[in-house]
Amino acid sequence: MFIIEDELKKLPAKPGVYIMHDSKDDIIYVGKAKILKNRVKQYFQNGRNLSPKIQRMVSFVAYFEYIVVDSEMEALILECNLIKEHRPKFNTMLMDDKGYPYIRISVQEPYPKVQFAHDKRKDKARYFGPYTSAQSVKNTIELLRKLYSIRTCNKKLPKPPGPDNQPCLYYHMKQCKAPCQGYISEEEYGVSIDKVIDFLNGNHDAVLKELIAKMKEASEAMEFETAAGYRDLINDVRKITQKQKASDADDATDRDIIAYAKSEKEAVVQVFFIREGKMLGREHYYLKGVESESGTEILADFIKQYYAGTPYIPRELLLCEPVEEDVLLAEWLTAKRGQKVYIKVPKIGTKERLIELAKKNAEIVLSQDSEKLEREEARTTGALAGLAEWLGMEKLLRIESYDISNTSGFSSVGSMVVYEKGKPKRNDYRKFKIKSVQGPDDYASMREVLTRRFRHGIEERKELEDKGRDKETGSFTRYPDLILMDGGRGQVNIALEVLQELNLSIEVCGMVKDDHHRTRGLYYRNQEIPIEPHSETFQLITRIQDETHRFAIEYHKSLRGKGQVHSVLDDITGIGDTRRRALMKHYMSLESIRVASIEELSKIPGMNKAAAESVHKFFHQEA
Repeated sequence: MFIIEDELKKLPAKPGVYIMHDSKDDIIYVGKAKILKNRVKQYFQNGRNLSPKIQRMVSFVAYFEYIVVDSEMEALILECNLIKEHRPKFNTMLMDDKGYPYIRISVQEPYPKVQFAHDKRKDKARYFGPYTSAQSVKNTIELLRKLYSIRTCNKKLPKPPGPDNQPCLYYHMKQCKAPCQGYISEEEYGVSIDKVIDFLNGNHDAVLKELIAKMKEASEAMEFETAAGYRDLINDVRKITQKQKASDADDATDRDIIAYAKSEKEAVVQVFFIREGKMLGREHYYLKGVESESGTEILADFIKQYYAGTPYIPRELLLCEPVEEDVLLAEWLTAKRGQKVYIKVPKIGTKERLIELAKKNAEIVLSQDSEKLEREEARTTGALAGLAEWLGMEKLLRIESYDISNTSGFSSVGSMVVYEKGKPKRNDYRKFKIKSVQGPDDYASMREVLTRRFRHGIEERKELEDKGRDKETGSFTRYPDLILMDGGRGQVNIALEVLQELNLSIEVCGMVKDDHHRTRGLYYRNQEIPIEPHSETFQLITRIQDETHRFAIEYHKSLRGKGQVHSVLDDITGIGDTRRRALMKHYMSLESIRVASIEELSKIPGMNKAAAESVHKFFHQEA
């Protein structure tokens, strides 16, 4: 039995992190301490002036644990990691998990491609960014393609030309030199990539001078259409390179301007991103659990959580208020950046005016978006928390849902849809073309899809591990906390069998339908769990269900067409070229033929009753 008074006496006089648990073993608070013995005792001493939030937290504490480290810096790093992983309910939490896009150049390939990247991975490619706008990344890539004719496709090169390897539209638009056809050497292509890298590193003047010279040359040669093309490119370059107004034309320091606004229950932190003296963009972030937090605590919590995950740390952080741990935080940021980082509170001049502007923006966002934020949280993380509570799961962040789509068993496909933190993560969606199953056998098709998905993940993890790379960077290596099946016991058992065969431990939940095919409950661990049909959690489940169906049907439609109809009709006894063409001309789709009656089929030119019966029997013999 854990007796708090006795355990307090055992605390060491060393730096570390303390972790508070409630009676359900849930982690409800994480903190760091320069001296654990002194810090943790303060929570349980009578007469201590604790905030209402902390008093409430202490009332839930059933036991605590701690981790001793060598320094306060190590304690800070561990605290950041634990808060990010467990998201304790009584810590001040950064609610947004915004990702920033990059431009990725696969320099490890013979013919590098330039592409949009949602995150920065531990591979051998070069990344530029992060950018604050996805649209700006897309515009920049489009401009680079026009300027340097580089490829943006996923083809693996070099690849010998052939009937299945033809130059794409960008080649015909003169925006790609078609390395896939061998039309450009690696050396020549490499020169273009070097220019792309130079441009992304900020050397825009060189390309502008070159384009202006070419425009004048074309104009003097009276090639006005060509000159107009160069003029448009010059304007595009200027649009890309002309950022927002400079914060200080004589100061090219990278810095983030940080200010906040606070209401009773939440706070908004506004960040202006200043790069090379220019404001590149801005973002706002919500924090919850700030009821008793001071401004300095809000800023410190934000800095720890935000910069623990952001890929770029500027040289300076300019704050609207000082923070108590400024020296320690600066040391931590310096270690992450690899260069000295300064934390300052400007009082006069341009920087102070930028702080005021950031603060006003935060106040506007807080006043306008509070209700919207609460609704969005209820729909996503709140609904997800409700599902976790229904199922008795401690951790539930990522859900994968699967569906099978076919027409009478032909052209069967599987879909995998992913939701993280209650929102669709479309980059992780996957499609499967069923290979081993003939006919309308959804169970066997689902077994194939799940087996291929997780076997691929296992193999990919091992491959990445052997190469010493992060196993989370693969296409299939991230596993869900929960697999959500559209069916009940039958589909759940299929999933559990696959997981058992592959020695994987992942929770599986199915949907139990009523006589009207409406979800009435969840099938989980051999029990039916009733659900509240008017709850946000039920709405989330419905959205996942609908999205999984939509994705599967959309993929199936993309594969279905005259080619598929042609191949299926070839398998029907008594249907030759003439009758096949007549059926295709009249019905246009396989589904229309399947639902047609014998009488309707026999009326098609070239068909008779025997042929119609053969077609009808073919489509309904396994139905």
